[in-house]
Amino acid sequence: MDTTENGRTNPLGCERISTLLKQFAVPSVIAMLVSSLYNIVDQIFIGNSPAGYLGNGATNVAFPLTTICLAISLLFGVGGAAFFGLSLGRGEKDKAAQCVSTVLYMSVIVGVIYAVLVETFLTTMLKAFGATADILPYAVQYASITAVGMPFLILTNAMSNLIRADGSPRYSMVCTVTGAVVNTILDPVFIFVFHMDVAGAAIATTISQILSCCLAMAYLPRFRSVVLGRKDLRLQLAMGVKIASLGMSNFLTQLSMMLLQVVLNNSLNHYGAMSIYGENIPIAAAGIVMKVNSILVSVFVGLCQASQPIESFNYGAKQYSRVKATYLLAVKCALSVSVIGWLVFQLFPRAVIGIFGSTDDPLYMEFAVRFLRTFLFMTFLNCIQPLSSNMFSAIGQPIKGVLLSLSRQVILLIPLMLVLPLFWQMDGLLIAAPIADAIAFTLSILMVRREFKIMDLMALENV
Repeated sequence: MDTTENGRTNPLGCERISTLLKQFAVPSVIAMLVSSLYNIVDQIFIGNSPAGYLGNGATNVAFPLTTICLAISLLFGVGGAAFFGLSLGRGEKDKAAQCVSTVLYMSVIVGVIYAVLVETFLTTMLKAFGATADILPYAVQYASITAVGMPFLILTNAMSNLIRADGSPRYSMVCTVTGAVVNTILDPVFIFVFHMDVAGAAIATTISQILSCCLAMAYLPRFRSVVLGRKDLRLQLAMGVKIASLGMSNFLTQLSMMLLQVVLNNSLNHYGAMSIYGENIPIAAAGIVMKVNSILVSVFVGLCQASQPIESFNYGAKQYSRVKATYLLAVKCALSVSVIGWLVFQLFPRAVIGIFGSTDDPLYMEFAVRFLRTFLFMTFLNCIQPLSSNMFSAIGQPIKGVLLSLSRQVILLIPLMLVLPLFWQMDGLLIAAPIADAIAFTLSILMVRREFKIMDLMALENV
């Protein structure tokens, strides 16, 4: 068992789990919360601008583009952090150093290609994402500008995962928080002072993403666990494939969220047109609800990012009891937050919706409240699936991680959203989410319990 690093005891292998998780979780959760504010702040200011809820609808149909960015960054970032941690746990520092360079190369290359594709096929993509005739002009204006910042967003998030794995979660937090603060300052300036509305929000977001990326790249010569030499600064395709396999579950989780949003937007468009709400109100209201829910999701993702380096290192060092303890503590923390969030959603839905601007149309608030309470009814259980999927990826079992990643959105929720409305129209669309949440929770518990038993047997073999 190798828990030493440069002649010192590595804290990942010997420090108390509660201390480690606190050390990693606080900055990670703060960073993710602040990161989620990028789009939430845009929605708040846009909702109170002349664009109103049509502008909010525009950011909703454009959001899948950002979700794909996050998916790419997690593919390389989480996969790279897992490979980095496992390598350090096994004492393979050369591989850990080469991992950093490979992640950088892949992030830059794929990020640039993705931005070019978005700019080329933007209108077609936004229509596929559910943009109506009224919302499309705002969406094109917003997304054509934010696409410029997408390579920087991918690189920042990929680097942030490696920085956390290197034992510097606070620096990772600073990168994200700085960009979000700048975005919050620039939003009202561009929207209300320069009267740029949706375009102003997009410019503010892009500038903030570039700034965050510069801070993340400045960490390269500061790595603690490894020394990056010239021999390490090259792309290794074989290692890249392994890194991508470890990040695949997180990648597919984000990608399935994008697919889910596309199906949801188009279903809301279709069934909304058949109801008293029309096609614009459901899309705009759902966009706000999903952004509100992203606050909870950001906490879960932050805990995933915090627990990943601890789980990876200790699994590589064959300290399986510490892997289990880390997962269970992360679950307890996430459950506490999710229950509080659920209570707020159920008891104060009008107050939550009202933050994003007001409208004279009573149907808008009626649908938004109904969507918030019903679609997120089982949200207090949603933390279990991402934490479980993340654990499997962290311990080098990407196939199990991928299965759990796909379970809620792709295997369960999307089919339910397509089938149930055939019988109950809008009501069927709303109840699909809590049903999928309950089943995904059960599957996660069963898979984790089985894996814990396997770890117990491996621990006995190492005695």
